[in-house]
Amino acid sequence: MSNSRIAETADTQPLTPVGLGMDAASLRQDIHRHLAYTLGRDSHSVSNRYRYMATVLAVRDRLVERWKATHAAYYDADCKRGYYLSMEFLMGRALGNAALNLDIDQQLKRSLHSLGLRLEDLEDCEPDAGLGNGGLGRLAACFMDSCASLQLPVFGYGLRYDYGMFRQRIIGGAQHEEPDNWLVHGHPWELQRPEYSQRVKFGGHTEFYRDANSRMRVNWTATQDVVAVPYDLPIPGYHNGTVNTLRLWRASAPEQFDLAEFNAGDYVAAVEANSSAENISRVLYPNDKSENGKELRLRQQYFLASASLQDIVRRWTAKHGPDFKHFAAKNVMQLNDTHPTIAVAELMRLLMDDHALGWEDAWAITSKCLAYTNHTLLPEALEKWPVGLFKHLLPRLLDIIYEINARFMRAVANKWPGDTERLGRMSIIEEGPHPHVRMAHLAIVGAFSVNGVAALHSDLLKGGLFRDFAE
Repeated sequence: MSNSRIAETADTQPLTPVGLGMDAASLRQDIHRHLAYTLGRDSHSVSNRYRYMATVLAVRDRLVERWKATHAAYYDADCKRGYYLSMEFLMGRALGNAALNLDIDQQLKRSLHSLGLRLEDLEDCEPDAGLGNGGLGRLAACFMDSCASLQLPVFGYGLRYDYGMFRQRIIGGAQHEEPDNWLVHGHPWELQRPEYSQRVKFGGHTEFYRDANSRMRVNWTATQDVVAVPYDLPIPGYHNGTVNTLRLWRASAPEQFDLAEFNAGDYVAAVEANSSAENISRVLYPNDKSENGKELRLRQQYFLASASLQDIVRRWTAKHGPDFKHFAAKNVMQLNDTHPTIAVAELMRLLMDDHALGWEDAWAITSKCLAYTNHTLLPEALEKWPVGLFKHLLPRLLDIIYEINARFMRAVANKWPGDTERLGRMSIIEEGPHPHVRMAHLAIVGAFSVNGVAALHSDLLKGGLFRDFAE
């Protein structure tokens, strides 16, 4: 996603800091205040972990001032916004990075030194955020950091995993994985935003009908809904006062507790719905060797795409109302690998089913504001899902994917008449006894831009894996 794809902010100068002091004395005072009043600690109950949390809260206060100013500037400028959807964000520890970017690292060290503490000792109390485990997540984290430092209005979306990484133990010469409960002591950097929760649909069936204007409409009904609850993390730019947002979704049931089941003595059933919903954001990359594992992975991917796109559309309609004429000119969504590429069909669904746009208008918008980053050169590594699983879990999305594919196949047939092998290679639906939905093909057909992780990688994709599409 190049700088030209994102409108410039109204003011690229550092935002004016307001309010809280940035000197060592002010930091020390606020650390004391948070220890005593936010955390309720005294000299008999304090530990380095609580000192770490109080220090984070003091630094976060200064981030929040700039956070609010940043988003007020974006809102007032009505600038073009970028959105980065990724299943992983390997952020690393935040305290030292935040202090450095705020240009208070030396002041913070002095304030802690006056308390007989070292910043390095408190940093050791910070767990690595369990939001990613590899290069894909590190790329996403670097992208978010860079955008904040360049003062680009970019908003990240991911999942708030309970167990995003794992601890490794070697027993008898073999690796054993154990869950890494990184949230066991809370996460002082985050702010919960329940007022922006979204409902994500699964299952059910579709009903076609004509509205008062005789236009064909679709109702996706009898669904099992899951609530996506957002938690925001600040992403500070380097010495410029800009603080962007990484919004993470946690899955929850609409009704978390069934009192009737509990009173009937079935205590497991009383919380079963909530436990099932929470599994969506429980673990990064659940094992997909079983059918249940495959279903959970697809649930995760749709949950991320749907909640994020609903939030983007909510933000648009709050300022612009129901008019989507300039939506594509003001919004761009970068899809990091194939995991969130179901966003192509989901954005079509939101525009058509929730906002009454026709197919042509919805497709004109969708195909101009989605971009896709591919991370592999191996065809076997490209993600695809059984059509049967799609039909069971996301029937409305499958309807839309079939229609996208039918229109695309007609365009391919018109350009290369009689080339049935090319049609088969380029189809979003991989035909056969057990047909599959090819997610990378869906992304390529629906995106205005496709790139690799480097210029050489992009060239290799055009000459190899995606040669048919490049032609």
